[in-house]
Order: sequence, then structure tokens, then C-alpha cells
Amino acid sequence: MARVLKVKDLIIAAGGILLQNERVLLVHRPRYNDWSLPKGKLDNGESPLEAAIREVREETGYEVETVGFAGSFGYLVKDQPKTVLFWVMTPTRQFEIQDQKEVSELVWLSIEEARARMTYKLEIELLEKTASNSRS
Repeated sequence: MARVLKVKDLIIAAGGILLQNERVLLVHRPRYNDWSLPKGKLDNGESPLEAAIREVREETGYEVETVGFAGSFGYLVKDQPKTVLFWVMTPTRQFEIQDQKEVSELVWLSIEEARARMTYKLEIELLEKTASNSRS
């Protein structure tokens, strides 16, 4: 018999695709040794958009303007479903990175360079879709 999932069983995370001058911002997370888009789990009572803005600020130091919803994807983490929602953002001001344990390096790259460096296929696909939509 299939397991019935409850909303409390779903892990929800949110993040941003920061674009500026046809470049995208990636973060390096030493804990996972990966290159990815800034993202993280929602805090209690936080909306996905609020979490995305907070996570981007903590991991990159950037305050942002939200341009629009980019999309989402899901996968399993230890047999638990996780959904990650992303917004397209542009930086407005930069401050110091708040979560320096989580992020060791930031880099602005062209879409092509970012695609080659990014670790996760689902993030690459979302970035490609976002970049192609922004050119249309």
C-alpha cells in the first residue's frame, strides 16, 4: 500500500536566481562541496518568497528586487519529498555575507559558465529555462 503524505512531511525550500548584466550569481557551499543557486528551508511562519529573500541575503549579502517567479522542482531527501521554489531577482545593494559557514565563495558567471560549474541538473535546467525566458 502506498504511503499517504501529509503536508508536514513535505520539506519546502526557496531561493533566488540573481541575474545582472546577463550573468548569474552562484554560491559555493563547502559542507556539500557544490556550486548552486542560493536557497534554503523556510522558517516557521515564513512564506516561500520571504524565505527566498532571506536566504539570498544570508548567503550572498545582497538585498534584492524580485522580478518574478522562476519555477520549482522536487526530489527526495532520505525518502522525504522536498520542493524548492525559485524567484528571479536583481541585486540592489550588497552587504556582508551573514552565513559564512554555509557559503565560502560567490561568483558572477555567464549562463554558459554557470551551467558548466553548477552541481545539480535540476538547477541547471531551471536556470536555462529562466535565461531563455528573459531573452524572449
